[in-house]
Amino acid sequence: MTATYHKHILEFKRPSGTSRGILKTKETWFIVIADDDKKGIGECGILRILSIDDRPDYEEKLKWTCENVHLGVDKLWKELIEFPSIQFGVEMAFKSLESDDPFILFPSKFTAGEDAIPINGLIWMGDQQFMKEQIEDKLEQGFDCIKMKIGAIDFKAEIELLSYIRSQFSSDVIELRVDANGAFSPKEALQKLQQLSAFDLHSIEQPIKQGQTTEMQGLCKQTPLPIALDEELIGVFDVTDKQKLLQTIQPQFIILKPSLIGGFKGTKEWIDIATSLGIGWWITSALESNIGLNAIAQYTYTLQSNMPQGLGTGGLYTNNIESPLVVAKGALEYHKNKNWSINIF
Repeated sequence: MTATYHKHILEFKRPSGTSRGILKTKETWFIVIADDDKKGIGECGILRILSIDDRPDYEEKLKWTCENVHLGVDKLWKELIEFPSIQFGVEMAFKSLESDDPFILFPSKFTAGEDAIPINGLIWMGDQQFMKEQIEDKLEQGFDCIKMKIGAIDFKAEIELLSYIRSQFSSDVIELRVDANGAFSPKEALQKLQQLSAFDLHSIEQPIKQGQTTEMQGLCKQTPLPIALDEELIGVFDVTDKQKLLQTIQPQFIILKPSLIGGFKGTKEWIDIATSLGIGWWITSALESNIGLNAIAQYTYTLQSNMPQGLGTGGLYTNNIESPLVVAKGALEYHKNKNWSINIF
């Protein structure tokens, strides 16, 4: 058994705004495992600045992983505990290698093209007109759940946008989620949440920066609208620490990004703890290529959640991997008649 790794720079069709700045490109890495005439592929979807494994020795660890692929997925997962995106790439590659079809990791009605996964439509930050255009576009595409990133433009303008959406569509027609990416200060957060609650929002993601456990606990206790933890989960490796975090903060929801929290195994640990505490959850991609998105989507379908998931990022790039994944009528579908196209595989 041998393994190789390959770098791929994804290019956004349009620069995409977050509270951390404008994204024009996204770096990702593929791991390919070969065993006789079989191959498996996985994606190590590092997200620079946000990923806990954004470290100078990242490529060195990828090289070590390939040199030690004989250890197998379980031992490698433990050895790679501080590199969650590589953990996920390894899990994916081994799952791919073991499968009859390297791109069907979890056979289901989804991969058979018989069922779809409801997803939210993502609205990127920008000026008011750009965000309004995106909203109208998503509604035309059939989405009934929209996630809007806030915190980068003037808060008053964002409030006006939300007011406009609600003037056109009630919460019975459109579910609205907002993601602050930690943009609010602890002092102003509760007041801003009270203003936002007027728009009958489903939830707000990460209103304040991660690592402020006491402040987040207080917010979750007093909040007039449900809070979902996102970045807060990154870098928490030990199961006991995960349990303590959720027991302390008691959020209404958690959001799971497999590339940032240790892949399938890491995601399952968080789901088990959240379920035991009565905390809701959903899964979101973290700007992976279609290789990673495919694995996340197939895994997500097996969990049979009835909530819209955050899996609509496949169409963001000019040079994504061609795949059978298609967004239609507010859902992610797998079209068996479409082929994969990747030149390193």
